[in-house]
Amino acid sequence: MLADAAASGYRRGMTSPDTYDAIVLGAGAAGLMCAAVAGQRGRRILLVDHNDAVGAKILISGGGRCNFTNIHTAPDRYLSANPHFAKSALGRYTAADFVALVDRYGIAWHEKTLGQLFCDGSAKQIVAMLRDECAAGGVDYALSSSVGTVDHDGHAYRVALPRRTVTAPKLVIATGGPSIPKLGATGFAYDLARRFGLKVVEPRPALVPLTLGGEEALFATLSGVASEVVASAGKARFREAALFTHRGLSGPAILQVSSYWRPRETIGIDFVPNAAPGWLIEAKRQQPRTTLRRALAAHLPDRLAEALAERIGVSTELANTPDRRLDDAARRLADWRFAPNGSEGFAKAEVTVGGISTADLSSQTLEARRVPGLHAIGEAVDVTGWLGGYNFQWAWASGWAAAQAL
Repeated sequence: MLADAAASGYRRGMTSPDTYDAIVLGAGAAGLMCAAVAGQRGRRILLVDHNDAVGAKILISGGGRCNFTNIHTAPDRYLSANPHFAKSALGRYTAADFVALVDRYGIAWHEKTLGQLFCDGSAKQIVAMLRDECAAGGVDYALSSSVGTVDHDGHAYRVALPRRTVTAPKLVIATGGPSIPKLGATGFAYDLARRFGLKVVEPRPALVPLTLGGEEALFATLSGVASEVVASAGKARFREAALFTHRGLSGPAILQVSSYWRPRETIGIDFVPNAAPGWLIEAKRQQPRTTLRRALAAHLPDRLAEALAERIGVSTELANTPDRRLDDAARRLADWRFAPNGSEGFAKAEVTVGGISTADLSSQTLEARRVPGLHAIGEAVDVTGWLGGYNFQWAWASGWAAAQAL
């Protein structure tokens, strides 16, 4: 397929095999989409990546089944210094548009929960689809190619690759952020952006487990215990499962709030989101001889119920516990405060919050306002979605939007 793609580029009658209409750096979700769409619009595209294969992050996503989009995609489900920036791209290339592409390739899929769409089979099907779309656009590849110097002479970008230098009037930064470095992720996008005078919003790990220390480290004894909770950080609240680990807290609810959490801040967990107001006093009336631990066990796994009751310090039967004490316990259980001492970092983060500042980019074309022909898309940009397919949808949408301007 690579040979076919290269040949199709030469058949377009270009005078030099090293001259392109656009060079896309990064063959992940955003880069593949951008290259495919631009190629099918008649542009001669070179797709560059330092890995030896495309779509590495796609292949491991969703447990190998790729949570490729979310049917509830909306701009308010993204974090950015400019909360309005993503509206244009997301509005012009929607989740339904990507689903239509998946359907055209006959890839079976299902909704798992909360609008999250997964392949029935393998994430390899999504990568193969994108490769076929690139082939349809005659995209050339330069894989296993680390990028050296990148210069702009006022007319074209010159990109030094291991065995040649390539040029194009358009350059697309699609190399993502530093999350999951074992796949080769780096801060290259930020270095390149700064090289051309673009600002970078401080990157930090997102969708990442949080760690606990001090007295809270005692919760490590609950490692492996999970329960549905409402987790909160600031005004953000998510109702999903939380999981205790040997290092702290994980699970979908925690990953979600981790994107909003900042060091030295606390997060809140409502351990009994289904409980009605005054539920412990009602339990006392209905079962006066029961204990707090047993009352909690009706809502939570036994080990978790025991640990929370022990930390609250109510061991007597409810009949012998003052209502005021039970109300205090209920309030604590509804907003149990944890003070994480950190996160598991970029190594375990699914994505990155922050990145190339949207203040320096056009929301329509993802082009740098003061650097003609330079575009940035996908995770490299300061737009970060919730857990559940939102970041892939931003990759597809931003890649598509940039491709319209190449």
